[in-house]
Amino acid sequence: MIKSRVPVVLSAGPAVMAVVWWVLGRPLGVDSGVYRAGALALLHGEPLYAPLTTLPDWSPALPFTYPPIAAVVFLPLAALPVQLAWGVLAAGTVLALRTSVRLVGGPWWVLPLLLCLEPVWRTVALGQVNALLMALVLADVLALRGSRFSGVLIGVAAAVKLTPLVFVVHLLVTGRPRDAARALAVFAGLAVTGWVLLPGDAVRYWTSTMLGANRAAGNAWWGNQSLSGLVHRVMGGSSAVLVLLVLVCLGVAVFLARALHRRDDPVGAVLVTAFAGVLVSPISWTHHWVWVAPLCALLVARRRFGFAAAVAALCAGWVFTLVPRGEGEERLWTPLESLAGNAYVLASLAALGLLAGRFAKRPRYGLVRQRRH
Repeated sequence: MIKSRVPVVLSAGPAVMAVVWWVLGRPLGVDSGVYRAGALALLHGEPLYAPLTTLPDWSPALPFTYPPIAAVVFLPLAALPVQLAWGVLAAGTVLALRTSVRLVGGPWWVLPLLLCLEPVWRTVALGQVNALLMALVLADVLALRGSRFSGVLIGVAAAVKLTPLVFVVHLLVTGRPRDAARALAVFAGLAVTGWVLLPGDAVRYWTSTMLGANRAAGNAWWGNQSLSGLVHRVMGGSSAVLVLLVLVCLGVAVFLARALHRRDDPVGAVLVTAFAGVLVSPISWTHHWVWVAPLCALLVARRRFGFAAAVAALCAGWVFTLVPRGEGEERLWTPLESLAGNAYVLASLAALGLLAGRFAKRPRYGLVRQRRH
């Protein structure tokens, strides 16, 4: 009974908070407000990639950076006040996390603990779609494997936000070319639908906005936890070093994903691909690292409690309190500040390197050795 009620209770919290904040007229939901404003721009016949006129007055002037079809997907949010739109996405995030935990075999009681992880609570606070897209990908790779619908959910996720396209490569690497083709077909079909429905916005997005949205040159803020952000912070943006790191990271990820798949560890394989994806993306804000939630659930499920505690401790958010906060900070960071400011990137690179080394020495080694019963 408790097992089934926990997700409902946890998702009811944001819903109640959304109603209270709406009644009180308080600000709530930054990114969800952008999604809603993009949907309202469509309804009002306004350009999607121009400054949004329907953002709440308390919101920063953020642009809509998703593909045109995403604004169509967000249309139901236009019918709600901005606080209630946040409530829908926040509650959906909790339910999506529960789905992800189940898909990787994690216990039900880990869900409340996962909400303490910085990428998770920041996703909830902003009203982001990260956890929802993650659940779609995991359901596709793990639950729909062998089904004629496998690949469809990845295609849908990639149509809303381009970064899930990395999982098309995952399908190819793990010997599922038909599923990969199906994912690309769904993605292309939805992209074409966006062209048909919003031709002007589609032209602007695919020719300029898509590139400008990930303009990471000079973006050395610690919130960008990607290889690009690391290189900009440490080396001032060396393109040669960045390309080399990206190629090495992708090579290691392909090797590990294929090896884990061959050892019947599809969960480990998809998580390797997920973390490689956030590493090589030009911009990966800390809330994009929501993949730490199924990783912790997997570690708990396989009784690797020490590793789970280490990941949770790293991702609780405290490390970023050590990073300089001043705008236009010119001084050199101390070693401790440098470690904190690149925490997610450095930890993931170390984990991928150690795992690859163990695979090279012990071919039967998995992401986390599964216990025999």
